[in-house]
Amino acid sequence: MHTNKYYIEQEKIYIMNTYNRYPITLIKGSGQFVWDVEENKYLDFLSGISCTLLGHNHPKVIKAIKEQVDLILHTSNLFYSPPNIELAKCLIDNGGLDSLFFCNSGTEANECAIKLARKYQWRLGKEHKNVILSAHHSFHGRTLGALAATAKPKIHEGFSPLPYGFKYESWDNIEAFCNAIDDTVAAVILEPIQGEGGINQPPEGFLSKIRQICTEKDVLLIFDEIQCGLGRTGFLFAYQYFNVKPDIITLAKGIASGLPLGVVCATQKVANAFLPGDHGTTFGGNPVSCAAALATLNIILNENILNRVKELGIYFKEKLTLLKKNYPNSILEIRATGLMIAIDFNFKNQYIVEHLQKNSILIHTCGENSVRLLPSFVINEEDIDHFIEKIDEYLNII
Repeated sequence: MHTNKYYIEQEKIYIMNTYNRYPITLIKGSGQFVWDVEENKYLDFLSGISCTLLGHNHPKVIKAIKEQVDLILHTSNLFYSPPNIELAKCLIDNGGLDSLFFCNSGTEANECAIKLARKYQWRLGKEHKNVILSAHHSFHGRTLGALAATAKPKIHEGFSPLPYGFKYESWDNIEAFCNAIDDTVAAVILEPIQGEGGINQPPEGFLSKIRQICTEKDVLLIFDEIQCGLGRTGFLFAYQYFNVKPDIITLAKGIASGLPLGVVCATQKVANAFLPGDHGTTFGGNPVSCAAALATLNIILNENILNRVKELGIYFKEKLTLLKKNYPNSILEIRATGLMIAIDFNFKNQYIVEHLQKNSILIHTCGENSVRLLPSFVINEEDIDHFIEKIDEYLNII
């Protein structure tokens, strides 16, 4: 049997160096657990960066995938596809606005949203309204348009010239952000809860204020729910958690339980801006991915998953708050909404990540001193207690 070290060395030979991977080669998953090539078992509190919402290999999702594989793998966008239509209806019936476009990933969904916003303004005869405004510390993807919308200069380095027509403002300064929504702005794109930026929520009242101004100025409001949507907050859509309805929503990651799928949801008046030829993709809305997504959504909606996320989120936050009281000098801050959690430490995050990996728990870094937890919705209180125990164990010895 090959080892973790073997695959690490093989990757160096054959695959571009674009990821700082952990020294673990995963080969199997079930529920909230994964196994590496050396048969080590881990509690997965990352869920593929929020992609396996129902845990790994949920039997009902696997069944739906196998049934679709036996029928047809690919149809192209030249023909109608039942899984597309059934999935679209399910999303729309449960808050996914009025009309959808299917693609393959989150960054593609955001690219589509940007194009749709500009096309909407163009069809109104407002070509001058073409700027996309986003928030500092945002992350919207790595293709050129989504990268330009991402307010992180560090990841822009070496890719100039980026597409023009993008600007950024801090949501901590509500007045400045509102003033930035001028007559050149086509759309504001925001993560209702920033994921890569550190599980950050905007100031209270910020989203509703931006909604008000966008409505007054006929500027579109785009919510990037790629990481915070699909139940992560305890609501199917994050906009429902905040009670602020956008004009466009982008989804991806966990929608198909790990298979590639992105979705752009729009109100009808915005969706009408696209006509045949304005946008497209060869593989978007693949029937196998859509079958997996429909099964995933049906489980979330019909098996009390959203209430369970709320319960687990409260339990987890209470346990972390108690831990912070016991170690006030080590834990600086806890940010948690549902099962979307960040912990700030007063030391480098790599140490706690390594300690947890040695104790068979997987989490991820966020910045230099924070860790990010995005567990699947099938974890239980015992899993949370085990995580807290191992954090406590580390903090007690440093």
